[in-house]
Amino acid sequence: MNIRRWSFGFLAATLLVPGLAACKSDAAEPAAAPSASAPAVPADPKEALLASTKEMAKGDFTFTIAGADLTGGGLVHKPSNSAQLTMKMGDASEDVSMEMDLIYIDSESWVRMEIGGAMAAMVPELSKNKGKYQHLDKTKAKDIKDLQLDPESLDPVDSETLVKGVTEVQKTGEGTYAGKIDISAASTESVALDEDVVKALGAQAKALPFTAKLDPQGRLTELVISVPAAGEAAAHDIKIGYAGYGAGTGAQKPPADKVVEASAETYEMFK
Repeated sequence: MNIRRWSFGFLAATLLVPGLAACKSDAAEPAAAPSASAPAVPADPKEALLASTKEMAKGDFTFTIAGADLTGGGLVHKPSNSAQLTMKMGDASEDVSMEMDLIYIDSESWVRMEIGGAMAAMVPELSKNKGKYQHLDKTKAKDIKDLQLDPESLDPVDSETLVKGVTEVQKTGEGTYAGKIDISAASTESVALDEDVVKALGAQAKALPFTAKLDPQGRLTELVISVPAAGEAAAHDIKIGYAGYGAGTGAQKPPADKVVEASAETYEMFK
């Protein structure tokens, strides 16, 4: 089963913070007004966008994402060496639907999955831990990309790489920008992108329309990429939102009575 067909990557992973169920524009608004010491936003539009992701290096923010077949959100909190990602992919009317919650704290990680659609009936083993968080053996998960959520990587969406793909941009208003973006280089790094769709786009992937919003401190709060129909995917928008810069509290361990050891089927399905 190719989880990345839903842009799960990591993601994987696809996410539990404000706005996790959808990527609403109001979730991307700044959490606080700029201070007197806030850095000046570069006048050049491209430089402003490049600078907008630098705050993520501090590893303390929340994010939301939404695409053709997924919604989700998450948090990264480097001060506590923790991160969390939840995603919902597909729907029950399709062959496969999945809800996933991945928690990472220090060297430990847990995953909770809810499998629906035809896949649940065909492979009942995947549903036997419904409602439980599966504790992952790091020696078994270390080579499985979709079961890795390392806060040292800071941003599962990897907006820094996405923004580096901007080829044309102009400022359209106070803190708003629009232009063209090349997503081909980021297709293997960002949870927001589906590799299969990017491949189906071909040359179109190098010049997709986008809009972006920055808060008064120049930090990225919203990135929207318009993706045309390609392959089996209908036209859709990829919406990414950021909030809570510097205001996080970290991920929490799942309740002990909800934890079991991960099954062999869990590791196998992500290989």
